Amino acid sequence: MAWGLHSFHCTSTPILRLPFSGPNKLNNFFCDVPQVIKLACTDTFVVELLMVSSSGLLTLLCFLGLLASYAVILCHAQGHSSEGKNKALSMCTTHIIIVFLVFGPAIFIYTRLFRAFPADQVVSLFHMVIFPLMNPVIYTFHNKEVKASVRRLLSHHMVC
Repeated sequence: MAWGLHSFHCTSTPILRLPFSGPNKLNNFFCDVPQVIKLACTDTFVVELLMVSSSGLLTLLCFLGLLASYAVILCHAQGHSSEGKNKALSMCTTHIIIVFLVFGPAIFIYTRLFRAFPADQVVSLFHMVIFPLMNPVIYTFHNKEVKASVRRLLSHHMVC
């Protein structure tokens, strides 16, 4: 039985002290702390509880803090002109979508004990690949010039 991962560099001491042995295969396409903990040859309940209480709680608090800040911005925009309200609503809507895309899967991954669920690989794929690729696309379509170009392109193809 090996004591620790030789090629795994991590600042998290509880993980480095776990015993690892066996095939060391992950049923996922990327290696993250929950997957490494699953490879341990011992009861990992305490380490999982530490991870959920630190990473999961921090992720959840950041998510709620961001949503609260957008709620405050939208409440303050209520007293302004309709153009100002529309601009604030448009910007906040885009940001809130990004916040949900980034924090939704992170909350799913880090706020529960590390038991396998059928959706784990799909959530991981979206969290690590799909949503980060969507972020620039969403902000690109927020640009007025891009919107105008897309409208012209669509109207040209709709008429033809």
